[in-house]
Amino acid sequence: MRRIGLTGVAAVAALGMALAGCTSGGPLATLPAANGASASATGAAASPSAKPTPAGPAVTITPGNGSRGADPSKGITVTASGGTLKNVSVHTAGDPVTGSYSAGNTSWHSTWALDVSQSYSVTVTAAASNGSTVTKTAAFRTLTPASTFTTEILEGAGQSYGVGMPIILYFSQRITNRAAVERALQVSTSKPVIGSWYWDYPCNMAATCAYFRPRDYWPAGTTVSFTGHLNGVEGAPGVYGHHTLTQTFGIGQSVIAVASTRAHRTKIYVDGKLTYDWPISSGKPGDDTPNGSYLTIEKANPVEMKGPGYDLSVPWSVRFTFSGDYYHDAYWSVGEQGFENVSHGCVNLAPANAETYYNLAVPGDPITIGGSPRGGTWDNGWTMWFLSWSQYLKGSALHEAVEAGPGGSTFVNPATLPPDTAKAPLQTAAANNSV
Repeated sequence: MRRIGLTGVAAVAALGMALAGCTSGGPLATLPAANGASASATGAAASPSAKPTPAGPAVTITPGNGSRGADPSKGITVTASGGTLKNVSVHTAGDPVTGSYSAGNTSWHSTWALDVSQSYSVTVTAAASNGSTVTKTAAFRTLTPASTFTTEILEGAGQSYGVGMPIILYFSQRITNRAAVERALQVSTSKPVIGSWYWDYPCNMAATCAYFRPRDYWPAGTTVSFTGHLNGVEGAPGVYGHHTLTQTFGIGQSVIAVASTRAHRTKIYVDGKLTYDWPISSGKPGDDTPNGSYLTIEKANPVEMKGPGYDLSVPWSVRFTFSGDYYHDAYWSVGEQGFENVSHGCVNLAPANAETYYNLAVPGDPITIGGSPRGGTWDNGWTMWFLSWSQYLKGSALHEAVEAGPGGSTFVNPATLPPDTAKAPLQTAAANNSV
């Protein structure tokens, strides 16, 4: 069952934003560093037969104890010289800190950036090969940046989207350190997915945008969770993220429209089966409907449409370009539908057919227009599927693919991926579809 209708881009973006702000801790407490060595007795000579106390491993914690203004983007690093790390724990009032050990447990580094304007205490236990141990602590505080960026996600919490829907992020500032920001973006999916990030700047809605698109259309019924570990990430020189962004949404059933402006027909596939084959009238010469694989953006019943010589209230309207191209009811052109292109750029449908498609549509349903003499324009709508997979990968700052699943996501070399066997138009978009 489809769970929502399309909404306006701004409205969905407002619903889609989930910020986890972090407050700073109390006054910084300087914690004494214990070296684990026994203190010798005073006022008495050492016994000649006493064995020296074994020295424990040398532990280094960075940032060091008492540091203020630590760079959060560098995280926490712990090393043990002459031994191995047994336990590293970090306490903070901000986002929980996780990390991983190196091979051999001689070092540890936090996974994500630290929060800005936040206090941390680190406790480390290490052991030498002779069994001696040492516990060391450090307390520090991260810097308060002079400039910050915020990030919004278009998807709404718990909402349902079409199989072509990308994750869309809007950044309030121009992001120049895109690789660092991209590494902080994590995607979890209930079904295995291969995808990639793509940077767009400037985009229609913000100073910088980033889009996560699967290599092929999402599997129907996938649950998608996103976490942007952006607090403390330096997105541009001196400009830091100051919040963690999370969102969970769903992918509904597959609804794919494919239209031919030459044949004057559109086919509608539902869950992989050709369900409808309707006559249409597309844009007349000079107002040709542009080619390309688009996504549904929003819908309304009716939409007021204005242009040279017309001002109409149009029922059952589903938008797929920002400039105003729709699939919609055109009761006035039923006689031309299937035979002639007479619209001002939209795809005209008979009333009953337009209503049927309107009721199926949610944001992110693919619509492919072909056969037109007019090419599509990048960013005139959600045009991520204009690009082939190899073209899309070039838009990643890391030039790496993303493998996502229930346990999260990892960046991988695209050359190591299995070959893509998806077929257009039901599983993916055709190459060069916007020409």
